Amino acid sequence: MSSQEDLGSYRLLSLLGSGGFGEVHLALDAGGHTVAVKVLHPHVASDAFALTRLAREVETMRRVRGPHIAEVLDASLTGARPYIVTRYVQGRPLSTVIASDGPVRGDDLVRLARGLSEALGSIHAAGVVHRDLKPANVIISDGEPYVIDFGIACALESASVTASGAVVGTPGYLAPEVLEGRDAGPEADVFAWAATLAFAAAGRQPYGTGPAAAVAYRVVHREPDLSGVPSWLGPLLAECLRTDPAARPDATQLAARLGVAAPAVAEPAEPRGAGRRSAQPGPLYSGELPPFNGYAEGYAEPVPPRGRHPLDYRDADVTAAGGGISEARTQEWRPTAKKRSVDDARARHRQKLHRRWMIGSSLVVGLFAAAARQYLPEVSLLLLVLYGIFVVADAAMGLLARSRSRVLVDVIGGVGAVAVWALLSSLFSTTTLLLAVGTVLFLLIALVVAS
Repeated sequence: MSSQEDLGSYRLLSLLGSGGFGEVHLALDAGGHTVAVKVLHPHVASDAFALTRLAREVETMRRVRGPHIAEVLDASLTGARPYIVTRYVQGRPLSTVIASDGPVRGDDLVRLARGLSEALGSIHAAGVVHRDLKPANVIISDGEPYVIDFGIACALESASVTASGAVVGTPGYLAPEVLEGRDAGPEADVFAWAATLAFAAAGRQPYGTGPAAAVAYRVVHREPDLSGVPSWLGPLLAECLRTDPAARPDATQLAARLGVAAPAVAEPAEPRGAGRRSAQPGPLYSGELPPFNGYAEGYAEPVPPRGRHPLDYRDADVTAAGGGISEARTQEWRPTAKKRSVDDARARHRQKLHRRWMIGSSLVVGLFAAAARQYLPEVSLLLLVLYGIFVVADAAMGLLARSRSRVLVDVIGGVGAVAVWALLSSLFSTTTLLLAVGTVLFLLIALVVAS
């Protein structure tokens, strides 16, 4: 595939990743807005039953809108390459966050629990079941969680798709009724919510790891391991992980117990850009939900006291949404955006190298000057003077570059060299210092040869 190509009215820019049902591409719509386009895999595209089912669900999925949802914008399920268009948001999957940073603690865990409960409320209020909620389908952006791929696993579940290799759900997060082949409703999402939070809080799977069959057996027949989960959250997760679906709280009750309001379903606005289809609205979820007072009107913008602001994210399994999203909520992709991020990374790397160089050089110069102080005082003074000249020159370059941090590091390095020289001269004998100099020289030569 070329780096850029057109698919319908969308310009595909780059491949973001691949999931169980399709490849996700960063793209621009006809209006120049950034979106994520999920192109279904051939074995899914060839399943007429699955596509028919998905087509019926897409308009309902478009009704799912909320502060923690990556809303569905558009879909084209005919032709050789069916695709679904979603809102593009930048961030990291929860699974990646936990793998790199460890378990989620404190206020971050509270935000995660509340955000995911709000997301479930939005999904279920629209009459949709996610069916594949798991850490890989939760994106963390600026500390806030965003749920992706809602409804797709449920809509595409069919015999031919499953036989073709697409895994509908992940053992350890699938509810017992799903594993046993029974009908699965919103209660299955509540189970997955609890399993996801247990993994986030403890840093390990609540039903362990191993072969899928072994994990599935533990889900059906064993109690979850909730050790490591905070006491304020553990009892609620235990209720949500009950084997009996009827014994689990629903999304509305979860939101109430976590101190957030469950949103009611909202009508989707007209999608942006040319080429978007507007099908007749499907039936709305008729369940009674408490009023969602966290937002001013509809889902346009967060109320300031909440401190929430949806950010764009990117992931291999991105699904995004909602027509009528304001420009402030959806960042547009521009060629310079990536360049700025690369330049920033290089600048941070240069700063890190500069700090290490100044620390290391001040220690070495101080050591060498202290070792030469007794027998070669002129050499000792010369080392300190030359190093001082170097520090002043580097600080001047920092001033020209308007880098206060660089100037500060230079000052600390210069003062540190003198402090090391004075301290070592007063504490250690010349013989000891010469042995230390020899060791340092040996290590430096070894490093040069090894490199």
